Amino acid sequence: LTEGERAIYEAVRSSALDSLSKDKEEQQSGNHLKVLAAITKLRLASCHPRLVMEDSTLTSSKLERFGQLLEELLENNHKALVFSQFVKYLSIIREYLDERGIKYQYLDGSTPVTKRRERVEAFQDGEGELFLISLKAGGSGLNLTAADYVIHMDPWWNPAVENQASDRAHRIGQTRPVTIYRLVAENTIEQKIVKLHQHKRDLADSLLEGSHMSGSMNAAQMLEMMR
Repeated sequence: LTEGERAIYEAVRSSALDSLSKDKEEQQSGNHLKVLAAITKLRLASCHPRLVMEDSTLTSSKLERFGQLLEELLENNHKALVFSQFVKYLSIIREYLDERGIKYQYLDGSTPVTKRRERVEAFQDGEGELFLISLKAGGSGLNLTAADYVIHMDPWWNPAVENQASDRAHRIGQTRPVTIYRLVAENTIEQKIVKLHQHKRDLADSLLEGSHMSGSMNAAQMLEMMR
C-alpha cells in the first residue's frame, strides 16, 4: 500500500480495535458478528480507499497493479475472468475499464438467469476481453473457456470457493493452460487470510454458512488477526 492507503488502513484498524476492546463480554460470549464486520472493513480498506472512505481521492495500489497485469495480458491476446467478493469493488473496476475503453462482460448475484446466459454466450463468442464476476455468483454453472487467465482481486476465507470459481476456465473444451493470479495487499488482513489458506486448510471444512468464517475460530482468535 502507498503511504496514504496505509494511513487509512491503520485508522480503520485502530478504530475497530478500540471499539471491540470495550466489549469484551460480547467477545467471550462467542458472538463473531462485530469482529467479522471489522475484519470485512479491513479487507475493503486493503482493496481500495473508496470502499471505506467514499470521498477519498487516493488511487489504489492494487488497482494499479491490476492495470499493469491487464496491459500485459491484452497485449498478448489473452482473456481473463476477474473475481471479487465485493460488488462495490467490481463497480470501481468497471469504472476503471470504462475510462480506458476496455470491453468486458459482468455478472453478480442480482443478474437475472436469462442475462447471465446471454453474457456467458457473448463472452464465449468473443465479446469482451474480461469477464467480471462476483465470487458467489461464479461458483457453478458457468463454462468460460474463452478465458485463459483468472484474477482474484481479494482473497476469500475458503480456498475451495476460490478454486471452484477458477475452475470456470478449466471446463471441458479448454485447450490452453490456465494461469491464476491472486492480488494480495502486503502487511494487511489479506496476507493473514492467505496464511490461513496455507497452514490451516482444515478450516475450510468448518465454515459457517452465511458468514464464511470458520466455526472453530472464536472471537478472540479472529480479533488477533487484526493486530
